[in-house]
Amino acid sequence: MNLYFGRTSSTPPVVRNLIIINVVMLVANYAFQYLARGVNLNFYLGMFYFQSPLFKPWQIVTHMFMHGSFFHLFFNMWALWIFGKTLESVWGSKRFLIYFFVTGLGAMFFHMMVNTIQLAPEIAAVKEFYSVDRINLTLLNELLQPGNQFNAVGNALRIPTVGASGAVFGVLLAFGMLFPNTPLFIIPFPFPIKAKWLVIGYGALEIYLGFSQPGSNIAHFAHVGGMVFGFILIKYWNKFTRNFY
Repeated sequence: MNLYFGRTSSTPPVVRNLIIINVVMLVANYAFQYLARGVNLNFYLGMFYFQSPLFKPWQIVTHMFMHGSFFHLFFNMWALWIFGKTLESVWGSKRFLIYFFVTGLGAMFFHMMVNTIQLAPEIAAVKEFYSVDRINLTLLNELLQPGNQFNAVGNALRIPTVGASGAVFGVLLAFGMLFPNTPLFIIPFPFPIKAKWLVIGYGALEIYLGFSQPGSNIAHFAHVGGMVFGFILIKYWNKFTRNFY
């Protein structure tokens, strides 16, 4: 993604352990799919919409350590390593870990809020049509049948959200705020881009894609949410911590 290697040549513990955990979970998922006849851990540990019968409370946290593919994992962990190790060396491990989880959870909150706005009318229509208070597994399977008028709702309720992208976008936002004028080399551009313009560009792009591609398999508003919560947390720390940045 870029050629900036931070203020430290070694990888600090939180960034290192986050990368290890994410890699282990992807390998475990591949192993389960191969050894356990197609069992996909993303359907147990990924984040389902809270009105889906597949939703479980632990998914709020575990989804951040699951990924859909090797390349999904690679690009997230590459960005986490590039930008995260610098932030951890400046903030310290405890503060960086707090920031990672706040932005990751904030990203999911933002994603669920947008989903609620988009799905609420359709889910209400399903409940009224079937005269039920909630959608259970039996009803979800019915919705997924070919030709069902609520098939789109069924698909939305059975597809989990996975990945550390929300937290990674929060890390990118923090880097841009703390080191705004750091030049970064981004493929395919042959010239350096200041970190602040990279952050602004990514943020604007994610907002545009979120509105222009509703229902996309990429959680664009989760990325926006990670940046929003990161901005709020940094401003809070800066207000109450002397010489924070």
